[in-house]
Amino acid sequence: MPSLLHSLASPARFQRISAHVFPWAAVLATGLIGCGLVWALVFVPPDYQQGDTVRVMYVHVPAAWMSMFCYAVMAVLSVSFLIWKHALADLAARASAPIGAAFTTVALITGSLWGKPTWGTYWEWDARLTSVLVLFFLYLGHMALSNAFDDRERGGRAAAILAVVGAINLPIIKFSVEWWNTLHQPASVLRMDGPTIHSSMLWPLLVMAAGFTAFYVVLLLIRIRSELMARRIEVLQRHRAAEGA
Repeated sequence: MPSLLHSLASPARFQRISAHVFPWAAVLATGLIGCGLVWALVFVPPDYQQGDTVRVMYVHVPAAWMSMFCYAVMAVLSVSFLIWKHALADLAARASAPIGAAFTTVALITGSLWGKPTWGTYWEWDARLTSVLVLFFLYLGHMALSNAFDDRERGGRAAAILAVVGAINLPIIKFSVEWWNTLHQPASVLRMDGPTIHSSMLWPLLVMAAGFTAFYVVLLLIRIRSELMARRIEVLQRHRAAEGA
């Protein structure tokens, strides 16, 4: 991982690599999400207990996975920025935070919509729901700290420290259903003894998860490239202002 981060530390090299990755990621995201939605909404049979309500799962579960994955990526990027001072790592972490916050919002909203017919309530302060809400606030805190200082590097360091410390919440989210009594059922996909969910539901769920991951890559590349362009314009404007003075 460090060697990969070092290889991408150059903005010029990153731009070249992202130019090749972006179209493939966009095609994958469109194809996988489109295929997964049709598969889940049309061809997957209703659940014997929840009926058609279970179809919310095909958006809720991948969004929940991505909310954690985005934060894990952000934490790794923050470590790289704190240790090796990679400016591009800081920029990528900043770019990842709003995307992760959006996935977390989708997970919370769809979870509430799924929870009402299943549990009889939109919200319950159990360990899983509360820890995911904490994750959402960590994203907000990262975005706030990133822009709280006039010195961009100082804001990046503060946000990076929060991202690294906040990563302790990820195993709490993952294992909360095993450590405490919660409304959520135990894991049915990522298990040591294999998935317990039927293959007719598992495969479209995995397709949607892959599609969400590709979509994340697309959004991340767009945000990083846009920020690099904005910073380049900012440097040019400063040079012109200095020459004019």
